[in-house]
Amino acid sequence: MNEHIIELTDIFLDSYKRIGGINHLNGPNLPSRLGVQAIISDLESLMFPGFKTEEALEHENLKFTIAETISRVLRNLATEITRSLCFERRITGADFCPHHNSQKEITQCRIESEAIATEVLGEFPRLRILVQKDVEAAFQGDPASRSREEVILSYPGVEAIIIYRVAHELWIRKVPLIPRMMSELVHGKTGIDIHPGATIGEFFFIDHATGVVIGETTVIGNQVKIYQGVTLGALSVSKDKANQKRHPTIEDRVTIYSGATILGGKTVIGADSVIGGNVWITSSVPAGSKIYNKASEYVMMNSFDEVVDFQI
Repeated sequence: MNEHIIELTDIFLDSYKRIGGINHLNGPNLPSRLGVQAIISDLESLMFPGFKTEEALEHENLKFTIAETISRVLRNLATEITRSLCFERRITGADFCPHHNSQKEITQCRIESEAIATEVLGEFPRLRILVQKDVEAAFQGDPASRSREEVILSYPGVEAIIIYRVAHELWIRKVPLIPRMMSELVHGKTGIDIHPGATIGEFFFIDHATGVVIGETTVIGNQVKIYQGVTLGALSVSKDKANQKRHPTIEDRVTIYSGATILGGKTVIGADSVIGGNVWITSSVPAGSKIYNKASEYVMMNSFDEVVDFQI
């Protein structure tokens, strides 16, 4: 081996030893990003068979195709959950030896992971009803939409809500790592950041989508519509308050326009309210409110460097 490569290798190994940041040695690996991405693809295929694949579905092969996808998801999801459960036990010191690959402990994680994966897939009929309502909210709420098929195939908000609804099922079952990995993979693709811990009701529609942030303890009611650039976030809090409600509650039939920022765990936006664009809210507003920016005076220079006053 080239002496420069040997020297560089020793430098890297010393860095790993001093700083960390290396996947677990002599034990189960962390969940795989590629593995989770493959699971997301299969979950989308189960949610809307035939929409995300090149092969045409036929009545004769539908049962076989669905059974094959379910089998693959159960196997792959159980594998990734096993890794995440073993990781959790390792860092908490709960029934897991950090110095060797304990087959007994890994087997226990595997048994738990298979049960969780089966439970989550068992929720799919209910989740499909919720997602169909989200699709309907997008179709009815966007005059530009021509069909529900167009909404399913091309609306990033729908893709983000599909994966959120599955990730949320993993989150409430206390699966570490994977729900956040799923949400971040979809975040990178769609520009929508929905924490899997958020609670979101029926007929939810994100229009245009890019730049939307929905925090962990956000609660959103039914028939809520939000536009691009909306943040449902937290006021700055210390780490020891991580388990408190830090994000706002949005009640039923609220519309939030682009660029609005709503912060704080005690902030409640009352039902049937309309929140205008680019507003900043840190306290509750009653039901039926209309919140918007007051017209401001601006100064514009024309091409002759003269001041032109105007209002918006």
